[in-house]
Amino acid sequence: MFKTTVSLAERFFAMESAGGLLLVGSAILAMLLANSPIAAYYDLLIETPVVLQVGALEVAKPLLLWVNDGLMAIFFLHVGLELKRELMDGQLSGPGQVVLPLAGAIGGMAVPALFYTAFNFNDPVAMQGWAIPAATDIAFSLGILSLLGARVPTSLKLFLTSLAIFDDVGAIIIIAVFYSAHISMISLLIVAVCIGLLWLLNSNDVMAKTPYLIVGMIMWVATLKSGVHATLAGVVLALFIPLKNPNPSQPSPLKDLEHELHSFVSFFILPFFAFCNSGIQLTGLTLQQVVQGIPAGIASGLFLGKQIGVMGFCWLAIKLKLAKLPDQVHWGSFWGVAILCGIGFTMSLFISSLAFEDGGSIQVIDRLGIVIGSLLSGIAGYLVLKYSLKEQHGQKSG
Repeated sequence: MFKTTVSLAERFFAMESAGGLLLVGSAILAMLLANSPIAAYYDLLIETPVVLQVGALEVAKPLLLWVNDGLMAIFFLHVGLELKRELMDGQLSGPGQVVLPLAGAIGGMAVPALFYTAFNFNDPVAMQGWAIPAATDIAFSLGILSLLGARVPTSLKLFLTSLAIFDDVGAIIIIAVFYSAHISMISLLIVAVCIGLLWLLNSNDVMAKTPYLIVGMIMWVATLKSGVHATLAGVVLALFIPLKNPNPSQPSPLKDLEHELHSFVSFFILPFFAFCNSGIQLTGLTLQQVVQGIPAGIASGLFLGKQIGVMGFCWLAIKLKLAKLPDQVHWGSFWGVAILCGIGFTMSLFISSLAFEDGGSIQVIDRLGIVIGSLLSGIAGYLVLKYSLKEQHGQKSG
C-alpha cells in the first residue's frame, strides 16, 4: 500500500501539469476553509506572528507577509535565473527570438491596464490596482497547455514561456517603480554595498553558490527595510550568479541553482502562496459588489484585455515583418494561448497584496475579480486550443 502511494506521488510530480494542479487545489482549499465553520483558524494561521531576530536586528511579520515578502523573493530569484539563462544561452538569445513574445508581453500588460482604468478612473483608491490584470501566471497557463498533450507544438510552449518571462520582468519593474514607499537611504546604501560585493564575486569567477546566497540574504533584509519591495532582491541576486563555469567539467552555478529551486518553487512556494492569499470570504457578497469597478476591471482586463493586447501587438509585429508566427502554429491555436495569458492568478494576487495592502474589504472583491478573470481565461483558452489543435491535426492527416 505504501509503495503504491509513493509510486502514485512520483507519477503525479513527474507530470508537466503537476504544479498548475497543485496551485488550483491550494486555491480551492483556501476558499473552502475561508467559507467554512473553521474560517477563524484559517485567518489565525495566516496572521500568525513570525519573528526573526539577530541581536538588535529584528524582522517581525505575520506569516502572510513572510510568504509574500520572503518566499516570493525566492520565486523571483528563480525567475531571474531563468531569464538570465534564456537571454544568454537559450531561446531568447537571438534578436529574432525576442520580438514576438516581447510584443505580446507589452500588449498583454498595457491593454488590461486600460480595461481596468476604464472601470475605475474616477476612484483614486481603486486606481492603485491598475497593474493587477497586467500579470500572467506561468505555472497555471503552462499547466493547462500541458493538459492538451503532444498535440501542442513545442514552439507554442516556448512562445508562452517566453512571454510569461517578459511579463514577470514587467511585473518586477512595476513593483519597483509604483509599489515602493518610505525609502530608507541607509538601507539602500547597504543594498548598494551588497550589489558591489556580488559584482566582485562574479568578476573574480567565484563559482561557489554559498557566498552569493549569503550576500543575497543580507541584501534581502536591507531591501525589506529600505521601502523597496524585498522580492526585487531575488532578481538582483540572480543577475550575478555565473552562467558559465571556466572549468568545463564542473556544472554551471546558475543552472545548478535553478534546478535546485525548481521543485521547491513549483510544488511549495507557489501553492503555499496561493493557499495564503486565496481565502476569499463569500459570505454576504452581493452581485452588485461583484460587478463594481475593481472586480469588473480586473476580470475584464484579464479575460478580454489580455487576449486583445497579446493578439493585437503580436499581429502588428508580424504585419510589420518584425517577427513571424512560431513554427507549426496557426492563428487559431495562437489565439488560444493569448487567452491563456489571462490567467493572472499568482502574480495578480501578489500585485493586489501590494496595491491594497490595507484594503480590508477591497482585498475580497479584487481577489474575486482575479479568480473570475483567471477561471474564464483558463476554460476559454483550453477549449479554443483543443478545437484549433484538433482541426489543425485533422488537416495534416487529410
